[in-house]
Amino acid sequence: MLQLVFLKVRRTENSTHAGQKERQMSADRTRAGNTGDNRGASTSQQTQNPGSNSRRRRRKPGSRKRPRPTSPRQGNDDSRNLHEQGEWSPGRGFQKPQPASALLPAGENAFGMLIPEIRQALADTGYSKPTPVQAQCIPHLLKEKDLLGSAQTGTGKTAAFTLPLLQIFANKPKRRAPREPRALILAPTRELAAQIGDSIRDYGKHLKISHTVIFGGVGQRSQEIAMDRGVDFLVATPGRLLDLMNQGFVSLKRIEAFVLDEADRMLDMGFIHDVRKVIAKLPEQRHSLFFSATLSPEIVKLANSLLTNPVRVTIAPKEPTVDRIDQRIMFVDKNAKDTLLISLMRDERLDKVIVFTQQKHMANRVAEKLTKAGITASAIHGNKSQGARTRALEGFRAGEVKALVATDIAARGIDIDGVTHVINYQLPAEPETYVHRIGRTARAGAEGDAVSFCCASERDQLRDIERLIRKEIPMDDDHPHHSETARTATGADARPEPKGRRGQGGGQRGGGGGKNRKQKKSTSPYEANIASMPENMRNRLRQPQRRRPRRNAH
Repeated sequence: MLQLVFLKVRRTENSTHAGQKERQMSADRTRAGNTGDNRGASTSQQTQNPGSNSRRRRRKPGSRKRPRPTSPRQGNDDSRNLHEQGEWSPGRGFQKPQPASALLPAGENAFGMLIPEIRQALADTGYSKPTPVQAQCIPHLLKEKDLLGSAQTGTGKTAAFTLPLLQIFANKPKRRAPREPRALILAPTRELAAQIGDSIRDYGKHLKISHTVIFGGVGQRSQEIAMDRGVDFLVATPGRLLDLMNQGFVSLKRIEAFVLDEADRMLDMGFIHDVRKVIAKLPEQRHSLFFSATLSPEIVKLANSLLTNPVRVTIAPKEPTVDRIDQRIMFVDKNAKDTLLISLMRDERLDKVIVFTQQKHMANRVAEKLTKAGITASAIHGNKSQGARTRALEGFRAGEVKALVATDIAARGIDIDGVTHVINYQLPAEPETYVHRIGRTARAGAEGDAVSFCCASERDQLRDIERLIRKEIPMDDDHPHHSETARTATGADARPEPKGRRGQGGGQRGGGGGKNRKQKKSTSPYEANIASMPENMRNRLRQPQRRRPRRNAH
């Protein structure tokens, strides 16, 4: 009985409190309706609207509503100036403005045409003034014009196309689609592809831009995972790209920008057919960029099929060699090159040296010779695994390796600052390759030295190089291995020996070749066994075997 009385009293109290609360709310509505200010009217409207939220926080009297930010996606004309105000960052939303002292000045050069996020990244990397190729390319590429660029190595071509493409993609952000990149950059070597990827990472670190690099020599599982997630920039070598395309891991139907870097090197390495297969899969409406150090007729033909009304940028075509490099030639006999190289490498001024050879086995041999002499050296060429090539480059960058012995395949793929000397252990077969070799030094405005060894059989190659650069390379004969025979070689002595010729003979394979010289007849192991048998057994084996008649089965 007491419990029923207690429950009844509790219900009565609850109903009393509810009635008081309702009367208080009714009084508030009446008071708000009698006031004539805007705040009271809006409150009354919110109360009468059953769908409004009665718990919405009220603004203080006299405060104004903050305008909602507009993005470039909404088509507001005033949003174009938000980059300079530091409020809107495409792909990142509204950000705090960067300090003015940390940014490069806007409007003074080509870098001033870039958005603050990219200028901040340039300031972080220490770049303040664009190179000639960057100053000419960036304004045209920001207008999304096709471009044909020709410039010698070490002039900053990578940043010339990377910076404007980053800004274009930042101004037009799109949702990433799995296996469908927006930009494709083709490079001939793994090292060059990796360095382009590093540039995209460094210059776009303040933007929400993703990229990946794919090349052969390593497992493709990680590359498949990156493509499944979706990327904006894809940097690739032709071989591995075609493999992933055939397996369905890469689709080029959404490509907006296509860059073909080092096109002449692609042609030299035999990748031109793979490049044509990739171009055939690209959409017709795209932004195309074509870069090549040299413009041969084959390269111009390929460029015409790829570009539409391109802007042509050529930097110093009449000066194919780098003026800041101190070049010299050393005439030496072929069998004395190793001794001369070791004596040069013992000089303390040769701190970080790249030694170039023609053949892969020669690069291995030279690296072994230097290592045995107590000089840290590593070889890098096409037969090395990607892991070995990466370790060699990282050790060379860190200063753990003094000499990096490389073949011509890496002549345009090595971009390492601080290279003090380049040594041509063997002169290149093509004079243009000489320019790219010595271009590994004197980068980023620094000075460098290039030393070339020349034996008698390389004398004509040296003449071709001097004809290309239109100057005579100074001779350095202040060493104990100087060879007058190599310096004065002419005719057949000044040309490389034909491949496959051995010994002193003429044109016969394997030496010999005299007209009346009796050729030695090669014998098989079976004939050698017969010759060791007795005469009666030899005659019996050499006679044709008679076939026995078949017996009828009964």
